[in-house]
Amino acid sequence: MAKTIEEGWREFHTRLTPTSTEDTYASSHRLSLESCLKANFGMTRFARIGSFGNGTSITGHSDTDYIAVCPGDKLPDNSANALTKVRDVLDYRYTDTDVKVRTPAVRLEFGTTAAQKTEIVPAYHRSTYEGYKVYGIADGEGGWMNASPDAHNDYVRDVNLKHSGQVKKLIRYVKAWKYFRDVPISSFYLEMRTAKYADGESSIIYSIDVKNVLRNILNGGLARMQDPTGIGGYIYPCKTELKHEDALSKLETAVIRAEKAREAEEAGRVVDAFDWSNKLYYYEYPKY
Repeated sequence: MAKTIEEGWREFHTRLTPTSTEDTYASSHRLSLESCLKANFGMTRFARIGSFGNGTSITGHSDTDYIAVCPGDKLPDNSANALTKVRDVLDYRYTDTDVKVRTPAVRLEFGTTAAQKTEIVPAYHRSTYEGYKVYGIADGEGGWMNASPDAHNDYVRDVNLKHSGQVKKLIRYVKAWKYFRDVPISSFYLEMRTAKYADGESSIIYSIDVKNVLRNILNGGLARMQDPTGIGGYIYPCKTELKHEDALSKLETAVIRAEKAREAEEAGRVVDAFDWSNKLYYYEYPKY
């Protein structure tokens, strides 16, 4: 049991970090997926992206994401048809696995845990921007939108280095709220919002900055954000208006709890600070 605020955050981060078993699960089907996609689509690059690929995944909640870069002439012009085609090929290859489209990816559920669920994002090379390859991925409307996982990873990495490794932990703490409170906000959106916030700060103190990230998102009305790398367009927080309303409601409650936790800490009421943090994280935060 933690006895100081700092110990609480350290222990919490240890709990949030995926185990070596989860990491093994996450990579266990990589070779067979790569072989299948190369044979059927002439795939030229297969790289892990998303939380597992960037060191911001949450144990028990983050799935495994890959980008599958194929020659443009191997994918239908309509991105919805491209996703269907990839799904059909993977469904034929993995007959005992649930395979479905989840734009902009095709999702395979190899098991019941999050790490055993894999999402493949079909893509083709479009251009290069400031040294980064820009890919076209499905936009949900039959067209293609720009994406550059390498640029996003480097953006987060650079901000993380600026703060001596504290930013990826901060991202995990913000994502943990999403998962433990079942908040329908995009994990990628939270990662980019948190990194952008941290880029403007001179130091990171978790009890302050978790509160500030949540408050900043709420004050902005949970609005879409411009891609901070300048490569993509807007990054949207929620898929539907109903989910946006639900997320805003949960965000308002989260801000109150995070602020109460910080107020208690500043007043020297450590037990109360732990109690409010537990309310914020649905009692998954360490006990005092």
